[in-house]
Amino acid sequence: MKKTLTNIRALILDMDGVLWRGDQLLIDPPAVFERIARVGAKALLMTNNATRTVEHYFEKFARLGVRLAPWQVLTSAQAAAQYLRKKHPNGGTLFVIGEDGLLRTLKESGFDHGQRDPLAVVAGLDRQLTYDKLRLATLLIRSGVPLVGTNPDRSFPTPEGLVPGAGAILAALEAASDVSPLIIGKPQPIMYRQALQRLGTRPEETLAVGDRLETDIQGAQACGCKTALVLSGVTTPQAAHAWRPPPDLIAPDLNAVLDLLQ
Repeated sequence: MKKTLTNIRALILDMDGVLWRGDQLLIDPPAVFERIARVGAKALLMTNNATRTVEHYFEKFARLGVRLAPWQVLTSAQAAAQYLRKKHPNGGTLFVIGEDGLLRTLKESGFDHGQRDPLAVVAGLDRQLTYDKLRLATLLIRSGVPLVGTNPDRSFPTPEGLVPGAGAILAALEAASDVSPLIIGKPQPIMYRQALQRLGTRPEETLAVGDRLETDIQGAQACGCKTALVLSGVTTPQAAHAWRPPPDLIAPDLNAVLDLLQ
């Protein structure tokens, strides 16, 4: 879509499918961040991936030649921890289906993992998922324990193709328990509101760049942000052009988006 965007003061960048696909880089990180700085914009990295800690991303970007400030990374694990901390200021026990990044982030907010009288079942991507975890979570949910999902992504991109994401696990829990999860990550507005607060910008002067229509684009549109869909992740050109309302930009990759910024 040949269209330029003006008066953009900040970018909210998804990571999986925008910056990289698994271990495969899709862009040159130092060059991209230099281009963003040249147009006078700030950048915040926001991901539905709850398997990694913020520190992991700082270290990864440092290895790639990019130094980030603490406010520049926002994960769905952080957003879930903030939501639960507001609801349960004294912390407590949670039954967690997830990996080390989620467990550590929740721990830092005062929540331990356990199955005895948990405040909630919290579910994200878990590549060590077992039937026993699903069984215990289902029994807890059916007993009245709330189900909180970090994000609804049914799949995520890897070099070999799309593989099951957190949304696939949530679908199994919902099917088994007859309870719909409370979703914290994109497309729910909480992460975008947190991002805008960190950036200090208004939605109309903020461009959200993502590869997934039903999370990245839908969430940003609901918050009033400008949107750019890149085709370097999970979305096909046909799906992109059928989406309503359409993104402000549809581009092959992040570099192409930056070419259209003025």
